[in-house]
Amino acid sequence: MSDNTDHIPSLAHLGPQWFTPVLGWSGLALAWHRGAEHFGPTALLVSRTCVGIAAAIFMLVTLASLIRARRYPAAFRADFSHPIRHGFAAAFPISILLLSTNALLHGGARNWIEPLWLFGVVLLFGVTAWVISRWMGGQVAWPSITPVLYIPVVGTIIVPLAAAPLGYQATGWFFFAIGAFFWPILTALVLIRSAHQPMPAPLLPSWFITIAPPAVGGLSAVGLGMPDTVLPAALGLAALAAVSCAIRVPQLFNTPFGMPAWATSFPMAAFSALSLRTASSVGAISMLSIALLAITTVLIIGLSLATLKGLRNGLLLLPEPAPIPVKAA
Repeated sequence: MSDNTDHIPSLAHLGPQWFTPVLGWSGLALAWHRGAEHFGPTALLVSRTCVGIAAAIFMLVTLASLIRARRYPAAFRADFSHPIRHGFAAAFPISILLLSTNALLHGGARNWIEPLWLFGVVLLFGVTAWVISRWMGGQVAWPSITPVLYIPVVGTIIVPLAAAPLGYQATGWFFFAIGAFFWPILTALVLIRSAHQPMPAPLLPSWFITIAPPAVGGLSAVGLGMPDTVLPAALGLAALAAVSCAIRVPQLFNTPFGMPAWATSFPMAAFSALSLRTASSVGAISMLSIALLAITTVLIIGLSLATLKGLRNGLLLLPEPAPIPVKAA
C-alpha cells in the first residue's frame, strides 16, 4: 500500500482502545448514580442517559470491530502482539462489566444481567491471565511499560461492584485480591520506567489511569463489606494521583487530540464516584465532590465532541505516526 493510502482514515486502524469511551460514559453513569443523594431523581435520569450513550457506543464499536476482524484480520491480530495496545484488550470485558453493573443499579432484570456479567467476569479473567503470561514471557520491554498495563488490573477491581448485589461475594474477593496484588507492583514498574525514559507525549494522558485503582478499590472494598473508614484512605491515594496528573495537564494541551486522551475519562469518573460516596460519611467534602462531578462531566462531553470532530475531519483511525520501540536501549 502506498504512503498516500496509508494515511487515509480506515477501519483497519480501529483498535481495542476505541472501547475506552464506553468505560468513560459508564463510569460517569456510576458517578451520577452516586450523585442522587445530592440531586435526587435528576441525577438518576442523567445516569440512565450516560448508560444509554455507553451502550450505544459499545454496540457500535463491537460491530465495527467484528467487521474489522473480517476485513483486516492481520491488523486485528496485530493489536494483541502490540507492545502498548495489547493492554486495551481488557477494555472489552470491562465494558461488559460496567454496563451490566449500571443496569443492575437501575433495576434491570437479573435474568439477563447475571449471565452477561458472568460472561464479562470469565472473559476478563482469561484476558488478564493472558496479559500476565506475556509479562512472564518477557514480551514487555521497558519502553512498553506504561499505565495502560493497569487496565486489566483495574478491571479485576471493578468485578466486586456487582458481585455482592448478585450474590457472588466470594467471586468479588477473588478478583479484588488479584487487583490489590498487582496494583502496587505495576505502580513501581511504571515509576521506575518513567525515571529512566519519559513517557512519549501521546501517552501522557495514560497517567490518569493511576487514579483508577484506589478510586475503584475504595468503592469495591465497601461493597464487599469493609467499613466506611477505608473510604478516606482510598480517597487520599486517588487524590494524590489526581493532583499529580493535574499538574501535568498543561502538557496535554500541546499534544494533538487522539484516542489516548480518553484515558482521562474513566479514572476521573471513578474518582468522582468515590468522592461522592465518601461525602456520605464525611460531609465536609460534599461541595468538593459535586465540583469534581461537574468537571468530570464537562471532560467526558468535551472528549466526545473532540472525537466526533476528529472522525469528521479524518484525523482519527490513522496509523501511528511513528513505531513504538519494543526493545530497551
